[in-house]
Amino acid sequence: MFENLSDRFDGIFSRIRGRGKLSQEDIDETLREIRLALLEADVNLDVVKTMVGRIRVRAEGEELSGALNPAQQVTKIVLGELTTSLGGESMKINYAGKPPTVVLMAGLQGAGKTTNAGKLAQWFKKQGRNPLLVGADLQRPAAVEQLRTLGAQVGVPVYSEPIGPVAVAGAAIAEANRTGRDVVIVDTAGRLAIDEAMMAEVRHISDAVEPHYTFLVIDAMTGQDAVTTAHAFNETLELDGVILTKLDGDARGGAALSVKEVVGKPIAFASTGEKLDEFETFHPDRLASRILGMGDVETLIEKAEEAFEKEEAEETAARLLEGTFTLEDFLEQMQQIKKMGSIGSLMGMMPGIPKEARDVEIDDKQVDRIEGIIRSMTPDERVNPEIIDGSRRQRIAAGCGQSSSDVKQLLDQFSQMRKMMKQFAGFGTKKMNPKNRNKGRKGKKGGRHKGGRVTEKGPAKVPKSPLSLPGLETGDFPGLN
Repeated sequence: MFENLSDRFDGIFSRIRGRGKLSQEDIDETLREIRLALLEADVNLDVVKTMVGRIRVRAEGEELSGALNPAQQVTKIVLGELTTSLGGESMKINYAGKPPTVVLMAGLQGAGKTTNAGKLAQWFKKQGRNPLLVGADLQRPAAVEQLRTLGAQVGVPVYSEPIGPVAVAGAAIAEANRTGRDVVIVDTAGRLAIDEAMMAEVRHISDAVEPHYTFLVIDAMTGQDAVTTAHAFNETLELDGVILTKLDGDARGGAALSVKEVVGKPIAFASTGEKLDEFETFHPDRLASRILGMGDVETLIEKAEEAFEKEEAEETAARLLEGTFTLEDFLEQMQQIKKMGSIGSLMGMMPGIPKEARDVEIDDKQVDRIEGIIRSMTPDERVNPEIIDGSRRQRIAAGCGQSSSDVKQLLDQFSQMRKMMKQFAGFGTKKMNPKNRNKGRKGKKGGRHKGGRVTEKGPAKVPKSPLSLPGLETGDFPGLN
């Protein structure tokens, strides 16, 4: 979503990079370009004025005086102000002392209320909670059935009765107490536009269930209309937070940068895709870092920890460093990587990735085609790819719908990768092998060595995935060029 804004900031910072000191004229020009970049990203005008004003105060103050690298200092200032505009800190969910914790979902029709009610239910399950979904949208045809389908997919029961939205919401609290559910998520009806009937209904439901959290679901693709909608709902319901949907779209992103400062309510969650697991707690500092092209290592690590089993990752890392990594291992690692999300989104989280590499569109179907080639091999061929001759290549190619040269290219790249790792292992990487990681160490039990010290943070982490897809750095995927 923020590609254009990221490109603009990259251009702004590159022009002042390398200068020994910024003059007042340099600061004025930089702030003018930042203002234009934010306005082009559809950020609210008042928010732009406020943000640029805060950047000016810090840039003209002592923060830049005597700086060896003004570009880095300006980047740091802009990062801080973007984080502030996005909400500052991540929203924390506190649970009711006497269950259930009630969550009310509100928003216009088409924003994704029902889908995100299901996503939120799955998120609560991951936190160890037992949610109940409530279908109080009795106006839209099949809304309850859609919620039941989502509930079945995430393993959460759905309660709904044709007794009116206010009555069904109230009865759901008793149902949650009866069945031992400690979180209740109430899905309400929306309209194509804000009207008195919708607002009255959702207000009556709110009065009936007295929610601990009221979340407004807004579509990031609607730009400033989303901020206007949030303002109107907040006057009626006193929102606790916003769930921003379609954050993976191609809109300019102004809603995300405006809603907190205009409405005064934080973005609690972000929906980054259509899949149920493409939903996460919103971290302002992480998104600000990604907007400035600085990556998002924390989210990348979290996704890796969810996708990779620790013991399997250690064994795979050991085989890779020993030079015994097989195509079977490669296939397993690719399947784990796919669980982390799209390759394009993962590239955006990696720090230090050049703009040119970030802008390269990597279709996940490319990864699927590589996977198809490997799946067309026999178990013996995956373990011993050197037995694959011309006739075997023809058979594998026919099995996956690719050409024999595509198969050969993948095998050649895999062979090169394995040879490199064997050579690397010969240059003292025995210490890096997870099996040998703690051998010969001295210090307190369970301590971690860091810079010659032993800390109390436990054993050093091993890489969750040492895998690098062949051709990923160059975009040279087999059969796709």
